[in-house]
Amino acid sequence: MSNQKNARLSRKDFISNAAGVCMGGLFGISEVASMEKTTANAKASRPLGANDTIRIAGIGIGGEAGGSGRGLSDIRTAANLPGVRIVALCDLYAPNLESAAASFHKGVTTTRDFREVLDRNDIDAVIIGTPDHWHALLAMAALKAGKHVYCEKPLTLTIDEGKKLVSAWKKSALSFQVGSQLRSDPRYRLAILLAQNGKLGEIRTVEAHLPTGPTGGPFSAEPIPADFDFNMWLGPRPPADYNPRRCFGSFRYFMDYSGGNLTDFGAHMNDIAQWGLGFDRSGPIEVDAEILKPPFDDYPSYQKTWVESRIRGKKTPLPVDHNNWYDTVPIFRVTYTYENGVRLVTSNNLNDYGITFRGSTGWVSVTLNSIRASDDSLLQEPITIREKEMKVPLDYKGNFILQDDKNHMLNFLDSIRTGSKTECDTEIGHRSATVCHLGNISMLLGRKLHWDPKKEEFVHDQEANAFLRRLMRKPWTL
Repeated sequence: MSNQKNARLSRKDFISNAAGVCMGGLFGISEVASMEKTTANAKASRPLGANDTIRIAGIGIGGEAGGSGRGLSDIRTAANLPGVRIVALCDLYAPNLESAAASFHKGVTTTRDFREVLDRNDIDAVIIGTPDHWHALLAMAALKAGKHVYCEKPLTLTIDEGKKLVSAWKKSALSFQVGSQLRSDPRYRLAILLAQNGKLGEIRTVEAHLPTGPTGGPFSAEPIPADFDFNMWLGPRPPADYNPRRCFGSFRYFMDYSGGNLTDFGAHMNDIAQWGLGFDRSGPIEVDAEILKPPFDDYPSYQKTWVESRIRGKKTPLPVDHNNWYDTVPIFRVTYTYENGVRLVTSNNLNDYGITFRGSTGWVSVTLNSIRASDDSLLQEPITIREKEMKVPLDYKGNFILQDDKNHMLNFLDSIRTGSKTECDTEIGHRSATVCHLGNISMLLGRKLHWDPKKEEFVHDQEANAFLRRLMRKPWTL
């Protein structure tokens, strides 16, 4: 396969193309109606009892041969749980398939075409671990095929994708879990309980800390490996020159496929923040993003010029060759304001990773390895649903949010068997991804934006609303 010429879009072109979609281009009325018809009341391939084996396929493996390996990790987690059998693996890079298949039983089948997986009647659920730009397409196709879905975060590449996916899922009778695994971490669950039950007083600010992002480029075009289907990997995104940095773990630093650390680590931390504030099925009303000049001078020349221009309040378009560089923002601070006045500040200038809830009487701070509080007693006093004096948080069905601590994957499997809710369903995953997308849109436009979380659109802002969706390369549609 020969290299494909890079599609080069300026910010103006991007807005123009997106606006074209708004006026009925790619996502026409007939296509939306067709999607709703095929997903309405979608049922699982077969009913499952408590003792039935759940047959799972993995789509997007990654692994030692190339890629982040998040999909492979999720599949191995599922395989190690009782009542699960991995029956199929799908990846576009043959070495990943070969190495992954070798680690499972001999009966597992492999393919490079996800449609072969979804056509099978002997598969109950899929685990999606692809790059972000494939998440919504694959999840939608899986729902149409009657498969339960476990999809890695961030759930979507755009806000419009999430809205369509939520609509389809709500019309189905299928379990859906987004891979926001921190929701099943006892440290984060404790922080949530402290924040939601008045133990910190009135919550005033939440601080989400993320790692700083990389800079790099330009990356020269390289021959496409014979055992890699690069055209299929691009899928709905524009044609581009092949370079391994574009396709494997660092894909997330190309805006065509992801949103940098704001949609990577931010998908976790903003999700926890929204949960703690009780807005995980809603969102903020205002977003104001800043691009921060780093304390070092290793930006590529184009990135340095673009970042410095944004700091001065100008709107310099991305250069025509931006797609050969990492073009997500490395260092930023995003301030979200909610209707109750609480602010969420998501930043990565400290190169940290964790979250802090600050209330009128105390605070709690959680990282991947620790939990601290303004008073140690906050972490030692038992918090249970039996304390009648506490306002135990209820979810939208009236069930206690506090559950027995469960593995995130096990929670998904329990949902398949019993119909119980998952920790991070489609709507929650979409809303968490939306918060991240809002920050990136504010950075791209270089200004404060006002958001209506009920209508899921910017308030009287046609320029910003053009960023809610992106053109998809034919033949892919959602």
